[in-house]
Amino acid sequence: MFMNTTDRDRAHGHTAHPGDVGRRVAHRREQLGLTREQVAVRARMDVSYLEYLESQPAAVDLETITALAGALGTSVRHLLGGGLDSPPGQATPALRPVVEELQPWECWAKMGPGGVGRVALSTPDGPEVLPVNYRVLDGTVLYRTAPQSGAAAAVGKQVAFEVDQLDEAFGVGWSVLVTGPAHQVTEADAIEWFGKHADPQPWVGGRRDIWVRIRPGKITGRVIRTAGTTPSDDTS
Repeated sequence: MFMNTTDRDRAHGHTAHPGDVGRRVAHRREQLGLTREQVAVRARMDVSYLEYLESQPAAVDLETITALAGALGTSVRHLLGGGLDSPPGQATPALRPVVEELQPWECWAKMGPGGVGRVALSTPDGPEVLPVNYRVLDGTVLYRTAPQSGAAAAVGKQVAFEVDQLDEAFGVGWSVLVTGPAHQVTEADAIEWFGKHADPQPWVGGRRDIWVRIRPGKITGRVIRTAGTTPSDDTS
């Protein structure tokens, strides 16, 4: 089946520049610290074609983009940039979906690389859910925020922290939910160590001097996959 990037992006409600796929492939490869040769071997393609794809606008067939997504540990949707301005979940469900509970160790494995999660907490004005950049360290969740921010209001409270990943192309994904108390980290040596080994690097920029640590009292998760595959086959 051949579907060029413009058609595929339009199907996801997003029109991409013809070179966007190559730029996303190159960016993801560099994030992982992989060479073109390594990615080409993983995707079972010629390295000269991968070089061409990363440097020139080109139409890409579905088989190739799927192979690249697998080689780069990401989704077809991410490489195509489809639906970047729309809420996820607008694609059709997977054929023969299977929902399974994740074991705690599987939940930690999903969350382990860090990224963006959501902190849910109660406030005088009602519940709030706030996105934060996070890292996992020693079985806890860390994030940085500003003193007067909504995310700083989590300190001293029982909170919920949720992370998920959805693959629109295949209608699969997973979610993990952590519940437990949030505390501010104030020890100078701990903050220095976190800064070297587990700095969440907030996307919003600016000074984010409040370090918040969530100690899980409970962690649960679910994965939606297609029948006949394992959870790792559908989404990492």
